[in-house]
Amino acid sequence: MANQVAASEEETKKAGVFARILLFIKQVIAELKKVVWPSKDELKTYFAVVIVFVLFMTLYTGAVDLVFTKLVTWIYGG
Repeated sequence: MANQVAASEEETKKAGVFARILLFIKQVIAELKKVVWPSKDELKTYFAVVIVFVLFMTLYTGAVDLVFTKLVTWIYGG
């Protein structure tokens, strides 16, 4: 197995630029065929979770910013 990988790497190094680009594209397509894509229902669920999380983090960050602003204003007397 290791010999095959080494031989493949040597062939790739010897190949021209266009052959290496073509090999890369073939490998990308092969990997994309292995991907398990989410169903529509899963995608909707994931989308909702991300939106809720972003909204929560926005509110949390805004609240922390407001608290620190009030604290700094109180300390330094704005």
